[in-house]
Amino acid sequence: MALVSPTGRKRRGLAARIGAFDDAVDRWVERHRSPRLDPLFYGLSSAADHGLLWTALGAVRAARRRDPAVGLRVGAALGAESALTNGPIKFVFRRIRPESPAPGPLPYGMHRPRTSAFPSGHATTAFAAATLLSDGTRAGPAYFGLAAVVAASRVYTRLHHPSDVLAGAVLGLAMGQVAKRALAALDRRARTRA
Repeated sequence: MALVSPTGRKRRGLAARIGAFDDAVDRWVERHRSPRLDPLFYGLSSAADHGLLWTALGAVRAARRRDPAVGLRVGAALGAESALTNGPIKFVFRRIRPESPAPGPLPYGMHRPRTSAFPSGHATTAFAAATLLSDGTRAGPAYFGLAAVVAASRVYTRLHHPSDVLAGAVLGLAMGQVAKRALAALDRRARTRA
């Protein structure tokens, strides 16, 4: 049986499998939705808007190391990641976001995004930031755990399809690795000039 997309067109092949995955995850989340979880997921999702949560964590890491360059590098890398994700990448896909269950303002100060749903910018930023922030520290599992919860919050708050979040996480991991290598190359170049 072909699934029907939000636009009313039948989904076939890969689109049908992605739609079935999204529907199954959404049903699971719906069964576990709870007013007790709302403050965590809505609040964390809101805190991660525009990469603010991750920029703040980069600033904390820079302060603990007494090296402002750490925070500046994380901020610059996340700025580049956000420009790519929320610009040309989302423009290519233009996926419609899930329907909101209730009209009106979102709780906990959240805003309805105007960009395409695919890929999730929150998930991309979260996993790129976790990749950068975990470098050279034993706190890596905590950064990646927080990234996973932020990414999951976008499904819980019905602002993304699960496949948007999964694609965003993979993209974030890749962008984080690219940024890590680019920053390491800049460090080597700076040391050879000194």
